Amino acid sequence: MKAARFHARKDIRIEEIPEPELRPGAVAIDVAWCGICGSDLHEYLEGPIFTPAPGHPHVLSGEEAPVVMGHEFSGTVTALGEGVDDLTIGESVVVEPYFVCGECPQCREGNYNLCVKMGFIGLAGGGGGLSEKVVVDRRWVHPVGDISLDQAALIEPLSVGHHAVVLSGAKAGDVAVVGGAGPIGLLTAAVLKGMGVITVMTELSGARKAKALSTGVADHVVDPSQQDVKAFVDELTAGRGADVAFECASVDAVLDTMLDVVKPRGTVVNVSIWGKRASVDMLKIVLKEIALVGSIAYANDHPATIWLVQEGKVDLAPFITGRIALDDLIGEGLDTLINRNETAVKILVHP
Repeated sequence: MKAARFHARKDIRIEEIPEPELRPGAVAIDVAWCGICGSDLHEYLEGPIFTPAPGHPHVLSGEEAPVVMGHEFSGTVTALGEGVDDLTIGESVVVEPYFVCGECPQCREGNYNLCVKMGFIGLAGGGGGLSEKVVVDRRWVHPVGDISLDQAALIEPLSVGHHAVVLSGAKAGDVAVVGGAGPIGLLTAAVLKGMGVITVMTELSGARKAKALSTGVADHVVDPSQQDVKAFVDELTAGRGADVAFECASVDAVLDTMLDVVKPRGTVVNVSIWGKRASVDMLKIVLKEIALVGSIAYANDHPATIWLVQEGKVDLAPFITGRIALDDLIGEGLDTLINRNETAVKILVHP
């Protein structure tokens, strides 16, 4: 079968590889669509990061580069391994792309996203969505009912936003500020809106500001280069401040703004992955008793996220800005997101 494999920095190749073998307790899936994630871009430009380097196999997958890429994917069940009797052939599904040890304290407590040995399918081995077929343990396979398979490929990044919102404690009627209208910022805002939260987004890019408004995920969009964000939020909240805020840009200025706009004893959730050490004004945190919370991926979020889409509380269609073939991954996929990222939110690949 055909698959995209990471070999080294700026070296992802479309290659023919053997089809994965079905095993007991696992599910065989024909991949329909796979989204290109920011993590894939970082891996391509700066890796290996999550991908195990040659000579250093991942402790759970046992794999090392080259590995199959892609962790935001949907597909159709084609075969069931021994012991799997609660899915049907032809069923539409998405994959929660993990492998974890199941033994460390975090796994035993249900916080498997913090597993000390955790790896992502599509980054650290285990196959991936940038291939024609994949075999995944039943635990990680989630039926999506009548959600279209292209939109279903966005369930994984939407779950990242859902996890961050759950950690924030936001509830209907609250005011939230989301810093950065990139893919994760937009999808975090989509979850907030789906829950009835009043949502303010900060963004510099004209195209991304337009996307935040046209998709309906933001009640208000503020350009920090043109407006005082804190003054805007104070006016909106009668001086109280936002209940929660989300840093989705990995930019010091954005993090600082989130600390400014949140109310005393409010919560700021850092959702983005930082490639450098952040600069944090600790005095702002102390004097306002702000809870600064880190958020990584998701744990037990997929069912609730799927429900939001099934119930029509989140519409994923507007976030799909491109559909390409696997052979066009580099030229029309990675290159667009690296060099023309304002023109795209989520590009889907059809293996």
